Amino acid sequence: MSSCTVKDMGVELEPYRGELVAYCYRMLGSVHEAEDLVQETMLRAWRARDRYDSARASVRTWLYRIATNACLNTLEGRARRPLPSGLGAPSDNPAVPLTPEADIPWLQPFPDARFDVGLRSDLRLALVAAMQVLPPRQRAVLLLREVLEFTAAEVAQQLGTTVAAVNSALQRARAALADVADIDEVTEPDDPAVQVAIHRYMRAFEAGNVAALVGLLTRDAVLEMPPVPLWYRGSRDYGRFMRRVFDMRGTDWRMRQLSANGQPALAAYAPEPGGGHVLHTLQVFTVTGGLIARNVVFADREVFPLFGLPETMSVGDLRRPR
Repeated sequence: MSSCTVKDMGVELEPYRGELVAYCYRMLGSVHEAEDLVQETMLRAWRARDRYDSARASVRTWLYRIATNACLNTLEGRARRPLPSGLGAPSDNPAVPLTPEADIPWLQPFPDARFDVGLRSDLRLALVAAMQVLPPRQRAVLLLREVLEFTAAEVAQQLGTTVAAVNSALQRARAALADVADIDEVTEPDDPAVQVAIHRYMRAFEAGNVAALVGLLTRDAVLEMPPVPLWYRGSRDYGRFMRRVFDMRGTDWRMRQLSANGQPALAAYAPEPGGGHVLHTLQVFTVTGGLIARNVVFADREVFPLFGLPETMSVGDLRRPR
């Protein structure tokens, strides 16, 4: 049977871009790097199109093999991308200086609206952060087998190894992630209870109402703020820190609702002394049981363009989501 090229088959590579970006993001923890590697994957596939053999692998399997190798090469010798909660114990001092740590390659949030990737439960920030701790090949096996549902034989072909080695790596990866919070407990962003909680949080934040914010938190709620290597656990310290924020930046904030990593998110705009509001942070929430269990507050300016957020809001731009 003669080989059939991608061109001869009339197969388009572009429809795979979104899911490949999501895969490379899970592998690398960076949307910027994921997009670059997917572009490289597409270019490599196009250049090798005459050597593609449909009898050996589907186009999708072939593309994932190229993308996986690109990710593994990129990750070789590189430090993982963490969140602050993965680096040490929580702080109990709300007055600690907010000093960014530029030398740490922080985990980035994933902009849901930019990519059509279907189900997003496996893009949860906590899960992606936990995956970064795995050795890269274990990470790839876990994603290819558990998330993307390739067979062990397909993964072995993609990684140039044996089925036995794939099954062993999968077992080790599962054991390493056994302590990660069950993502099934995280409610979807469009759930009515989630919407109510986020809208209430938004209104309380805009008004600088610390008591109302604390009333929307779980007892062990986590607040973390990359690129500042600082985080808090518990509604009491969460509230004490938020009081400091409002004392520093004032009240009368504005929020814009969106989603990231399949989770509800808010863009926070701080009031400016001369009027209007300036983009301050992107906040990604974990909501369980109608309460905020975690808020990852991204203050890295490189994150904001991923979500197409304007830098400022004037009085005429202010619209509160209903």
